[in-house]
Amino acid sequence: MSPDSVTPGSVRSAAEVNEQIRALWRRAGGSLSAQEREEYELLVVEWAAAIRSEVVEAA
Repeated sequence: MSPDSVTPGSVRSAAEVNEQIRALWRRAGGSLSAQEREEYELLVVEWAAAIRSEVVEAA
């Protein structure tokens, strides 16, 4: 996943991003390549932003 694949301002739920993270780990068989690690890191950042967004909306 390149940084360009996540459109700024696009909003996926934390659950959607979490499922994508889980799918990445399943595909990787528990050991990430350098490219998969990069994708994972981007997904975690997106997941954290989604969590923050959901908390702000709930407040």
